[in-house]
Amino acid sequence: LPASMSITKGDLERMLFDEDAEPKALPLSLLAEITDDFSNELQIGAGGFAVVYKARLDNSVIAVKKLSNTYMREKEFHREVECLIKAKHRNVVRFLGYCVDTQGNMASYNGKMVMADVHQRFLCFGYLPNGSLDVHITDPSSGLDWRTRYNIIKGICEGLYYLHQNNILHLDLKPGNILLDEDMMPKITDFGLSRCFDDDQTRVITRDIGGTLGYLAPEFTNYEITHKFGLYGLGVIIMEMLT
Repeated sequence: LPASMSITKGDLERMLFDEDAEPKALPLSLLAEITDDFSNELQIGAGGFAVVYKARLDNSVIAVKKLSNTYMREKEFHREVECLIKAKHRNVVRFLGYCVDTQGNMASYNGKMVMADVHQRFLCFGYLPNGSLDVHITDPSSGLDWRTRYNIIKGICEGLYYLHQNNILHLDLKPGNILLDEDMMPKITDFGLSRCFDDDQTRVITRDIGGTLGYLAPEFTNYEITHKFGLYGLGVIIMEMLT
């Protein structure tokens, strides 16, 4: 059997509490078990590209992100997993593992029955109970005092510095991609557009640039990806936090 098939709910919980544990390939059956077969009642977030579920272990909870089939091509998914595996810092979301499942599905095509592959992709993370930063900075009742705001900004800076020191470019840094733990410590998340640079690499020229307008560095108009992307987005976040 593949290594992922031997991982149990107990194994996953032990990984959660072991900071040195490496992310692993996880079986779909395990993810279905801990989300009550991806129950709507356990949904904690949904968007155009993914649905996030709160998953129950024996003594803790984690988050399981089910990606849309239209979300990304195989290359982009591999790129995201590669960056997540490399990123280990207190201000980066804890990545526990991934699942890729492919099953054949008979369907009619041009009057004939054909077997089509149906791909499902999942990512598994530590659960962060205070949600995303964008909710807190747009809701006046959230009550973020200046000390908390300072600590959040400091944490984002430290997380981004770590990523850049390890040649990881996030490329979509914004308040919606900053999650907060029970102590309001920020964690950078959503590496769907990220890229890992080689040690001597400083930029990439490509027309395949995503991101969120308002947080994109001006260089995107030249189809150029550099570390400036993250710094520009960070500056916008700081302004939003202070105004």
